[in-house]
Amino acid sequence: MEDDKIRLNKFISSTGYCSRREADRLIEEGKVTVDGVTADLGTRVSEGQEVMVEGKTVVPGNKKVYLALHKPLGITCTTDTRDPDNIIDYIGYKERIFPIGRLDKNSSGLIILTNDGDIVNKLLRAEYGHEKEYEVRVDHKIGPDFKERMENGIPLEEMTTLPCSVTITGTHTFRIILKQGLNRQIRRMCDYLGYRVVKLRRIRFNNIKLDGIKYGEYRMLSEKEVRELQS
Repeated sequence: MEDDKIRLNKFISSTGYCSRREADRLIEEGKVTVDGVTADLGTRVSEGQEVMVEGKTVVPGNKKVYLALHKPLGITCTTDTRDPDNIIDYIGYKERIFPIGRLDKNSSGLIILTNDGDIVNKLLRAEYGHEKEYEVRVDHKIGPDFKERMENGIPLEEMTTLPCSVTITGTHTFRIILKQGLNRQIRRMCDYLGYRVVKLRRIRFNNIKLDGIKYGEYRMLSEKEVRELQS
């Protein structure tokens, strides 16, 4: 019955192969088939149909994996293994996983990786209010109006940034808590005010903290942490 069918991108994400957004991209590129027929974005599937992604059969029910990595500088948050510095080859995990969001190549700190495609959208969309906290150093002394201007929103090309929280921690350093994740957001906000970021490290993603994870290493999230992350 039609009511028993689900959207193809949701089915693929439930297998742990990738997120729904990545599934949409693969569908658009013609890399997904259902019962041997190339699928499109409107395809819906039901139990018993064979779904293949990039030539591999995918099925739901894989054990969910959640890792917290202290990403070092120089690693790119991409699953594209053609990039020699990609995060997947760096971490070398035995199962297929992908990063939730990204840190740019010149930033370090906390990045979560998972095979749970359904969780990604909920964690990254600003309206869900998940906090991301960063330590930042800029190239010259922070002025008296810096905190207020950052917190009230900075006009970027695509939008004015949402209100955030800034704590000045030194003459050249501050902490910032964001609830959105625009591309290179902190660097662009600082650049607008005439500062260049020289060091950026994410220290928290919602309830998950970087504390205790050595540079370049990772740990598994506890069941309690996962429940809190999903709440």
